[in-house]
Order: sequence, then C-alpha cells, then structure tokens
Amino acid sequence: MSKINIIGAGLAGLSAALTLAQKGQHCRLISALPSERAQSVMAEGGINAALDTMGENDTVREHYHDTMRGGVELADPNAVWNLCSDAPETVNRLCSLGAPLQMNGSELILRNFGGQKKKRTAYAKSSTGKILMTSLIDEVRKYESKGLVERFPHHLFKTLIISQRKCNGVVIADSYTGKTATLSGAVILATGGMNSLFPGLTTGTVINTGDVTAEVFSLGVELANLEFIQYHPTTVSIPQKRCLISEAARGEGGRLYIEKNGEPWYFMEEKYPELGNLMPRDVVSREIMLVKKQKNCGDKVYLDMTGIEESAWVNKLSDLREECIAFLAKDPKTEPIEVSPGIHYFMGGVSVDEKHRTNIDGLFAAGECTCQYHGANRLGGNSMLGAVYGGKVAAESAFVVSDDFGNEAIQWEEDTEKMALRESSVSEKAGVILKESLGIFRNEKQLQSALSQINELIIAEKTDYRKKRLILAKAILLSALNRKESRGAHTREDYPDRNDAEYKKTTIAVFDGNNISVSLREIPIKRGTEQ
Repeated sequence: MSKINIIGAGLAGLSAALTLAQKGQHCRLISALPSERAQSVMAEGGINAALDTMGENDTVREHYHDTMRGGVELADPNAVWNLCSDAPETVNRLCSLGAPLQMNGSELILRNFGGQKKKRTAYAKSSTGKILMTSLIDEVRKYESKGLVERFPHHLFKTLIISQRKCNGVVIADSYTGKTATLSGAVILATGGMNSLFPGLTTGTVINTGDVTAEVFSLGVELANLEFIQYHPTTVSIPQKRCLISEAARGEGGRLYIEKNGEPWYFMEEKYPELGNLMPRDVVSREIMLVKKQKNCGDKVYLDMTGIEESAWVNKLSDLREECIAFLAKDPKTEPIEVSPGIHYFMGGVSVDEKHRTNIDGLFAAGECTCQYHGANRLGGNSMLGAVYGGKVAAESAFVVSDDFGNEAIQWEEDTEKMALRESSVSEKAGVILKESLGIFRNEKQLQSALSQINELIIAEKTDYRKKRLILAKAILLSALNRKESRGAHTREDYPDRNDAEYKKTTIAVFDGNNISVSLREIPIKRGTEQ
C-alpha cells in the first residue's frame, strides 16, 4: 500500500492524518517543527458550530448564510454548506477526543463572535487552538504507535514531483542532516498562510513562510483570491510581529472607542447598532482607519475591556489577560488597550474544489494555505472549523486515489541548497513595498508602483526561493489590480462600490514558468433547496 504525504502538522494536517489512519491508510506527517509549535496552537477565540445549546434556535442554515454573507458571497456555496452541516459533528468529535471546551453540565457553552447573530462559537477560554491541537496530537500518537502515521517533524518541503499534470510525490529536506529524500504517493498540503511576505505585520508565526505556496505556484498549481488579506481589527505591535487581542474580548463585552472632542466615542455601536463591535472583521478594520481621519477625533483607537464581568475574566478570558500583562505590561481589566489592525489571515491560497482537490491530480490541500470557505472575508471561529473539517475531506479524497501510486523505498541524498539556512521572510525592501500597497485601503497608483518595484526585485534576485517568493507577491498585486471593485477585505479607493455583475467571481492566478495570468472564474451554482 502506498503512503499519503501530508505537508504540515497543524490542525488541518493532524485531522488529515487521523482520518487516514482510522481508515487503515498509512501516511507521512511532514513538518518543519513538531505539532506543538504549529500556527494552530496560537488560535484563540473558538470554533463555530450551530449546536444551539444556548436556546437561541440556531441552525445550520443560519451558519451557512452568515458565512456566505460574511465572505460577501464569494465562497463556494456547496463547500460552505458542507462545512456548516458537518460543524456540529466536527465539534462533538473533538470533544469525544478529550478536548476540554467550556461546558455547562453536559452541554457546550457557546459565545458570540463577529458577523454572527447567534451564539455559535465553542471555546476553551482564549486558548482554543492549543486545546484542540493537544487533543489531536494525543489521538494521532496512538496511530503512530501502530505504524500508520510516520512522523517527519524537522523536515522542510522542497518541491513536488509532477508529471503530465499528476503529482506523484514530494521531495523533502532534513533540516538536521542536510539530506533530501523523494517520497512517492499523493500529497496533501496543510502549510498555513503567507506570513513571510509581510514581516512584522502579521499575528501569525513567521515559520509559515508561504514558501510551499510559492513553490507549487511555480509548478503550475492554481491559486485563488490572493487579494483578500484579512486585517484583524484588534492587534498590538510587539517585536517582530503583531499580538492578537482575541475577538472573544468583544464577544464578552469589550468596546472600541476613539476620543472625539475629548470624550470617548464608541463608534461601532453608533454606526452598527445591531452587531456593534461584533461586525465582520473587514468592516471593523475599515472603520478604525476611517474614524482616525475624522474631524475632532484623536489618532488612537482603544479597546475598553474594563466593563467585562468578573466571572468572564475568571472563566473565559484569564489567559487573554495574562498575555496582555506579560507582553504589553497592561492589565485590560483596569485600563483600555490601544489597538490597530494587523494582518491575521489569508483568505486566498491554493485553489481547491469542495473535495479539496487542486488542478493537479494527486495533489490536495486544506487549511489556511487554501482558498475555500471564506470568500472575501473570514468569520471568526470558522478557521479552526475549516482546518479540521478540510483536513478530513482532503484525506478522504486522497484515500480514494491512494492505490494509483507505488510505494518506493526512501533514498536520502545530500541537499546542495541548504534549505535550513533560508531567511524566514522576504527582504525588508519587499516587505515595505507590500505593506504600503496591500493595506486596508488600496488604489491603482499604489498597486502599479508596487508591481513595478517588485518586478525590479525579481529581475535582480539570483536566489531561487527568494525569486519565487517575489513572484508570489507579484501574483497578489496582479490579483488586487484585476479586481476593480471593493468587496470584503479588498477595498479600492478608486473603485469604492461592490460590482456583482462583473466581480462576483473567484480570482484565479496561474504561472506558466514565465508569466502570471489572472482571470475570473464563475462561482459554482449551489445545489438543492435546503440552502
């Protein structure tokens, strides 16, 4: 029996490995670092499911509509329906593995999260990712002991083996020994976001460089919706990255304000009385930037958590408070925290269908490295759901074709590229170019200028992996230039309106080895009447 290769050992990768192992299918779990250091461990707020344990008559249909509406109707409706339909089973399955989510007796406690009218987000204080990862790690270890999961915890992805548009395996490099190996079999990518392109500006780990996405793009794998980059509205700058103040704080009563005429103005509550501070993240981030420009307003926005109830601090937000005290030297229980938007999630990535298949046979993808469930803006609580569910679906699809591959012995060779010595981010110059052009507000002049500068860097760059990172950056800029409308996380100052007639479509970017082509693809028509 051939083995299936999983690249990445966060929530999506672990979910894929567990799904395969439970089917008796051997797999390899390949990652630069152990699972305990994956990006997924840092996820805070919770995981969505219409469990309706809070007596609000929540339904799968409402979860579906909130997700589609939050993504400004740009996600695959069939994929989103599958995600939301499976969400209750996904969360219950995680509980059965021992994930200690917050409970009231025998029922899960759900909290409010942005863009959703019902309490739908299951959580473990504000360390949900760590809790879910621990449960999946322990469960996967059972199958490691049986030989069904083989770990490669300090190995780097190098490239895919592709022939006639079929992926036949992957080349990896051992960061300890400096040797490489070719592993045959289907491949599942679960490698996270493209944080290296925006050094110091993301809440995510720089370990998620985006190099895998850059490499597979160079091999002809289609990418989608790269222009949609989520800025989380409440982050704080710390050395080398942004510190996230979880949306859970606003779910428990945290309030955003700016000083206007010397008095606190709770602008979200005034502008959006229905959801207030829990509007979708793209809306909140834009409003933060806009109010700073208003007459008689200050230049700083604060998150006021001083009104949150004591029981919430003790039972739901104690870890968030500890992080603020440790990293910011401020106690959010007693003083407001100055916040500003920071890059938090990449809605775009490897283009997959509802079964998580790419345009290359034998290649699948799941988690943040894909473009799938979130459209133009991701709802809080849907990322962990998308990773766990998506990993399962990708594994099921890979399992179907697993017999199409051989099971060749692994042979190790010396790695002449010394992959372990790679920088964790693009050059400082490239980072500044992308920061200035791909912010919350964009326009033609900035994007064209950035494109010209990135082209110059591509021509001058001699190192292969750095050049591929820059080509990926160019694809993002071209995607943003191509979408001449404002939708979700993509706001064009020169095209401020949403244009469904022309742009209610998926952006597709393809690289042929010389040129990048960007086009628009129709969104699949939803099936059935239950949606």
